[in-house]
Amino acid sequence: MPVTELTTRQKALVAGLCLLAVAALVSVGLLLREHAPGNMGNGFLAGGGIALVGFAVMAWRTARRPEQTTTFERGWTQSGDERDDAVLTRSLAVLGLLALPLTGVAGIAVALGVDTSAALAVLLLAEIGALAVAFAVINRRS
Repeated sequence: MPVTELTTRQKALVAGLCLLAVAALVSVGLLLREHAPGNMGNGFLAGGGIALVGFAVMAWRTARRPEQTTTFERGWTQSGDERDDAVLTRSLAVLGLLALPLTGVAGIAVALGVDTSAALAVLLLAEIGALAVAFAVINRRS
């Protein structure tokens, strides 16, 4: 499959969006390091950096070798066909349905005395797991 080259305008747009994302990440991260409790700023910077690098890798793989990318990569970078988009949309819908009860359980756990940071960590992991399971099931069935 031939590689489609980006025009100069598209390259400038991509570079500008990347710089804007990095600037926003650093700005918010530094604000959190200064004013938020504990290591929240460091965690934000690390997590945001990992997310930006992950998205960059997915975008690069999709642009260079689209035949070797996964359904998730094509869906997330919006470069796939209708099926890829439908699988991602349905998976995110399942996550949306599960988010409210999961958040309610985390709130009840905090009210009963569970450490807040532990409850939020378990909530985040549960939501990531729910998205992964929903995506795998929907991808397999469609």
